[in-house]
Formats: sequence, structure tokens, C-alpha cells
Amino acid sequence: MHSSTNLVSEMPEPMSFDERAQPQIIDDFISMYQQLNKDTLHLLSQVYSNNIVFQDPLHKVEGLVNLSNYFANLYENVDSISFDIQQVNVSLSLPQSQLQAKPQSQLEAEQQSQASVFWEMTYSHSKLNSGREIHVEGMSHLIFTDKIISHRDYFDLGQMLYEPFPLLGKLIQMVKSKASS
Repeated sequence: MHSSTNLVSEMPEPMSFDERAQPQIIDDFISMYQQLNKDTLHLLSQVYSNNIVFQDPLHKVEGLVNLSNYFANLYENVDSISFDIQQVNVSLSLPQSQLQAKPQSQLEAEQQSQASVFWEMTYSHSKLNSGREIHVEGMSHLIFTDKIISHRDYFDLGQMLYEPFPLLGKLIQMVKSKASS
């Protein structure tokens, strides 16, 4: 008699932000973003690998040096920035016992864990929204081993850049309203 295995029961359960079993690299990532500014960009090397691939709605950046330069440019005119972490979901790689009989390429891929970090960014920029605070909700998808090797941000670029402009913001809101009705 052939027995079947329920693959769903073998999948790792996501962990929420409230759980303490969160990997240290994720705690370090959150801590870094709580203090990141144009004067603390050296902190990037504590959480990102040298071969980091970072992508957001504006750019794709490869390598830690390029990422540091990208952030230096972004933070140059930011007056203030903060991140309110709302939820963290972590999916860990398979346990070591399940990885032993796998080919090396598959083994490396399966040892990569991932996290989704949901946040609200609040920032002010002298050239946007008359210097007043702008709030943007987003999510970061992270892939990591001992350091983060891939970071992709998802957020509404209109909410971040265009909606704060009075005329353009009203136009975007009108288009969004028409599209959802």
C-alpha cells in the first residue's frame, strides 16, 4: 500500500512580528532601519551581503557599494525619516535533516530563508509636500542566509512622490477613484 505525504503539513509556518523566535538578521534589519540616515549608511554592511540585489519601484541596484551610493543619494535631501514596522512574516529554510540528501545547488537554494516586512514610512523632504510629512505604506520582501542577499520593496510610488503635489495629487486621486468605481 502506497502512503502519501501531506506536503502542506511539512511547510514551515510563517512567524509574526510578535514572536520572539525571529532570526537575528531580521531583528538587525529592523533595528538598522530605525536608525538609518545619511550619517549611518555604514550600518548597511551589517545586514546586507556584498552581493545584495535591491529593488524598489524606482531602481534595481546590485552590490553593497552601489546600494550604499543609492541610499546616500536618496537620503541626501531627506529631512527626517522613520519606519513603523507593522508585521513581519518569516519562512525559514528546511531543517538540516531534510536537506542532507539534496544536490548542492538545490541545497543552497533551500537554505535561503525569506521574510516579508510590512511597514509605514514617514518622511519629509524639503522639495515634496512643502516639507511636511508624507506617509507611505509598503512591504519589503527579504531573502537571507546569514545576511540579506535580496531585498525588494513594494509600495505605491504615486503615494510617495506624486500625490503630495496639490494639482497632481488631486488628479491621481480622481483617476484612482474612477478606476475603482
